Amino acid sequence: MISLILALILGCVYLYLRHKDPRMLRNGIVLVAAGWFALVGISEILANWFPWTQWIAFAIIAASPLAILVLAGFLISNGATMMRNEGRSLGNLLSLVAGVALVGLPVFAVLLVITLNPVAIGLAALLFFLCSYFGVVFVVFLAYAVAYGRMKHTLKPVAVVILGSQIINGKVPPLLRSRLDKGLEIYQEAAPENSPLLIPSGGQGADESHPEGVAMAEYLVAAGAPEQHVVAEDQAVNTAQNLRFSAAVAKEQGREGEMVVVTNNYHVLRAALLSRKLGIDAQVVGSPTARYFLPSAFLREFVAILKEHKILHALMCIPFVALTAVLTFAVIQASQ
Repeated sequence: MISLILALILGCVYLYLRHKDPRMLRNGIVLVAAGWFALVGISEILANWFPWTQWIAFAIIAASPLAILVLAGFLISNGATMMRNEGRSLGNLLSLVAGVALVGLPVFAVLLVITLNPVAIGLAALLFFLCSYFGVVFVVFLAYAVAYGRMKHTLKPVAVVILGSQIINGKVPPLLRSRLDKGLEIYQEAAPENSPLLIPSGGQGADESHPEGVAMAEYLVAAGAPEQHVVAEDQAVNTAQNLRFSAAVAKEQGREGEMVVVTNNYHVLRAALLSRKLGIDAQVVGSPTARYFLPSAFLREFVAILKEHKILHALMCIPFVALTAVLTFAVIQASQ
């Protein structure tokens, strides 16, 4: 019962924090905690009412190693699909790397433990702690990325910013076309007298014939957007610049106020976090992405968020390192 009460309290806190500002990752921490306590509370009630359900819980726990192997197999298979369809860049290989790590790290830890060397065992324990920590962080990220991506934008934007991605032979590929179609949909939903400005944003990469923003603007006009309502931003080379430069374009065009930012569904949370960090008043919405692309894409976003908060995560890992060092030293002293 206590678990369900905690779940209810945390659920209310989550709704309050999300209403206050949905663009914060701490909301995901509260959401996952509420879900965990709700699951524990429901399990306790079922165990009291139907004692046989405890065996189901035990079976689920016992099957965890098999579930990890299945997940690893899926990720490795997805990595092979990504290489076949998207090429062999590091970003495209992330699901393959994650799948191999899910299999390889437990094996490596067991090999360390069977040496019976205190330092090796301590290293195995540290590996377990760090994997557990980053596993929980990933669950928080993924849960809130999905939750944020399902939120509906509730504002009347003065501008719709569409984040760019690589163009191929001067044309927009399916991934980018999905964003553009979503942006055009939001534009068309607005009343004619309140039509927002469409700002396709993206500079020119070394392997692109012209700026992404220009190619995107051409697509929007060809798809029916009035030319006077489309202003390309053609200098940005990353998401932060997309947001900053597009906000500047909107201001130059006399469109100051709330904006809607459009990107693919896997990218919405990081774009939202960045918009808040930059002080830009915006909501971020996502467009559909091919399913095979999602595992690597979400892993890439997770790595990017870890990189942006590397100092915080380094500090969070210090207690694990210190605890492992103390325990290892104690074992060595006791064995002498």
